[in-house]
Amino acid sequence: MAEDIAQEAFVRLLRQPLPEEEVRPWVFTVAMNLVRDRARKSERRQRLLTSAPNLVTRTPLPDEDMERTERIASVRQILERLPERDRQLLLMREEGFKYDEIAKVVGVAPASVGTLIARALKKFVAEFEAREVKDGPHG
Repeated sequence: MAEDIAQEAFVRLLRQPLPEEEVRPWVFTVAMNLVRDRARKSERRQRLLTSAPNLVTRTPLPDEDMERTERIASVRQILERLPERDRQLLLMREEGFKYDEIAKVVGVAPASVGTLIARALKKFVAEFEAREVKDGPHG
């Protein structure tokens, strides 16, 4: 887990032009946030597993598994077509980043993050619904 977090922090650093004196605290902050996010996800998952164990025991049917795989591919394709900033906003929100963290990475004021996410989400939903109409719900 530590290797994954370190790698992710340094990958993010490559995308972040920073003055040399800010690199060390920035990497530390990002790594700590990644550790916290992973711990939160783990705790949430554990809570869900203990509160509703019957929800995870059923193995998906082959057609359900195929539909899920197709939906994931569709979501990835739509995300790739979105502008970089919109994609980054949606992915960071989904990963549980706080608005001030997102604002720093994207380079906007923290107060505008909610509006920008709402706009990006609206674009994503429109693309997704258009694809569903065009291809049908399963393809």
